[in-house]
Amino acid sequence: MVSELQRLVDAFGARLGRSIAVDDARLKLLAYNAHTGDVDDARIESVMHRGVSTALVAHVSEQGAAQASDVFTLPPCPRIGITMERVGIPIRYDGALLGYVWLIGSDGPVGDRDVELLRESAAQAALVLHRGHLGVDVTRSHARELVRDLIAPDRALRTEAGVALVEEEHAVAGPVAVLVAMVGGEEGEPLAEERRLALELAVDRCRRRLPPSRGLALTRPDHALLLTIWPGARSQIIERNAAELAEVLREKLDAELGLGRAACWVGVGGPRPRLTEALSSYEEARRAAEVARITGTLGHVVAHKQLGVYALLGKLTPDQLAESIHPGLRSLLSNPAHLGLVETLRVYLDHAGDAQHAATALHVHRSTLYKRLHRVEQLTGLRLDVGDDRLAAHLGLKTAELHPRLPASTHAPDVVF
Repeated sequence: MVSELQRLVDAFGARLGRSIAVDDARLKLLAYNAHTGDVDDARIESVMHRGVSTALVAHVSEQGAAQASDVFTLPPCPRIGITMERVGIPIRYDGALLGYVWLIGSDGPVGDRDVELLRESAAQAALVLHRGHLGVDVTRSHARELVRDLIAPDRALRTEAGVALVEEEHAVAGPVAVLVAMVGGEEGEPLAEERRLALELAVDRCRRRLPPSRGLALTRPDHALLLTIWPGARSQIIERNAAELAEVLREKLDAELGLGRAACWVGVGGPRPRLTEALSSYEEARRAAEVARITGTLGHVVAHKQLGVYALLGKLTPDQLAESIHPGLRSLLSNPAHLGLVETLRVYLDHAGDAQHAATALHVHRSTLYKRLHRVEQLTGLRLDVGDDRLAAHLGLKTAELHPRLPASTHAPDVVF
């Protein structure tokens, strides 16, 4: 597509005897010919960076360029680097805006013949861009289907998808690590359209930071994944690079959503030696993101290997989680009147049974702590001086953090005896 556009620009530039440029709908430079006259800072920026500032994009929008149906004039705006008038025309196919063709005022006045040639160039550019977009859309759609197959339960389907991705040059062979991004919402519930689009955009921008064929993205109803490929890299290097990329992804999610860090989480799966084993890394990454979202205590970027006991508990269904909790502790957790006791028990066990440190963390006297723990023993039937009971209590609290109906971490006010 780009080579076709360049040939078109060269041909019309020669016929017009002046410089001509083609941008996409977001003002990213696609093709241009040699400049015959002076240029301003905005044109230099466009050529050097293949893009322009947000202020320039806003200026073009304010002038109504996106709504234009024919040739229009873009006036100078020195504060953003436009010191020369532009004459432009939108590139449209079936009414859809695909980009713009531009002439710069330093090449002289634009006459009637120039206008006709400008219209002709826009019509031909529309055909080129439309064909290119169709091809890109088809290619991306097929690649997404292969990624879906790559993380499907059927092993034969995964094998076929891995082979096809490499043979069709969507991906290179090598070790993989998967990142999963989630944004605020109920687990398993489809995201609102604006959040889904923001998620897709953030993941795609992160994918573009990787070399060609080293990143594959897929958006699901309630999350998105980025499959990264690291040919020849050792596991430690992959883990480090994946973690750094996850931080970038979280930052881009923050920027796209505008909701703050509390609204997004990124999980990182462990590396796997082959593309066809991406499912395992994906499942780990998704579990890490889900646990981070549910618990709210692990941070916003979490690697699966950091989950500890949550890695095991995260494999259980809600019913299995509830059944695995000690009956007495489950009763305590289910009673809102005992939330303060639950918090006391959690802090005590998180401090490895150190009463002094637990009392300090709870801002209470040690005697108050002992009274509360004794009350916990009475209500649950657990004996906190018995190793197995203490383990059951601690594991039960961790389990409850992953259960949607059991409040394990409440930070409730002090209990009154």
